[in-house]
Amino acid sequence: MAIGVSGHQNLPEQARARAENDIRVLLARQAGSVVGLSSLAAGADHLFAELIVEAGHRLHAVIPCRGYQSTFTGDALATYQRLLAAAETVTELDFAEPGEEAFDAAGKYVVEHCDLLVAVWDGQPAHGHGGTGDAVAHARRLGRDVVITWPEGVRRT
Repeated sequence: MAIGVSGHQNLPEQARARAENDIRVLLARQAGSVVGLSSLAAGADHLFAELIVEAGHRLHAVIPCRGYQSTFTGDALATYQRLLAAAETVTELDFAEPGEEAFDAAGKYVVEHCDLLVAVWDGQPAHGHGGTGDAVAHARRLGRDVVITWPEGVRRT
C-alpha cells in the first residue's frame, strides 16, 4: 500500500495533534507493507514522514527540485536532513530551483504514485499554486482515496 501526504506547513497545535493521532491510527490498521510518499516539507509532511519511519514502514522522499534544502532553516532543516537520510528511496524532480511549479509537480507526483492520500487540510483553497487544496483536487480527479484530517473550527494562522 502506498500512502501519500499533502498538508499545511504551519499547523496550529490542535491540528498537529489531530493529524498525529489520525495518521497513527491509519498506519496501525495497515496489514501489510506501507510506502509513505512525502515531499518532506515542514509541517504536515515532516509529521507524516516521522510517523512512517517510527512505525517501521518505508519512506519515499519526493524532492521537488535541486536546491530544495535551501528552503529550510533551523529545526526544520535538521528534520529535513534527518528524514531525507532515513528515506529508503528518493525521487528528485527536474526543476532547477524551488518555486510553485516545482511544489505543484511534487504534489502531483505524490498523488499519482499513491493508493491513498492523507490530507492535513482545513478545506480552504490553496494559498498559491501547488498547495494542499490542489493536491486533494488532483487526487479526486484521479479517483484516489483521500482521508482528510483537520479539527472542526480550527483555523490556520
